[in-house]
Amino acid sequence: MSYTISEAARRMGVAPSTLRYYDKEGLLPNLKRKNGQRVFDENDLRMLTLLSCLKNTGMPLKQIRKYVDMVQKGDKTIPERYELIKEQRQFILDQMEQLKYYLSELDFKDWFYRTAIKNGTTEGISLEDYERETGNRTPEMDVLEKD
Repeated sequence: MSYTISEAARRMGVAPSTLRYYDKEGLLPNLKRKNGQRVFDENDLRMLTLLSCLKNTGMPLKQIRKYVDMVQKGDKTIPERYELIKEQRQFILDQMEQLKYYLSELDFKDWFYRTAIKNGTTEGISLEDYERETGNRTPEMDVLEKD
């Protein structure tokens, strides 16, 4: 099945200008044209899904272009592609750990302010109370123990 740029953009949840940009940047090297119009097929949509994933994980355009170039070179680049994907995966795992810490900090502050509202003051609220009431360690304690 084939799709116009508008149909492909709608399926991908992006603006047609995004697809034009990807094409202009050489990220869709196998994109066909019919009467001068871009025609997208299922393989193009799969590539767009991957490009969107890589972009949304924070991979720089230079690295995405490198990946697309390696795909074009065929199977001889499989190990290099694997390394690039592995590095991006680790980048995401590191971000997730950082976000977990931020969430634990916000959970603590949520508890702290709910307790302060209930008590009418911040006086007398202790870290031990948080740990006892929630079963969670305070983020500050986790950071102190890492040092």
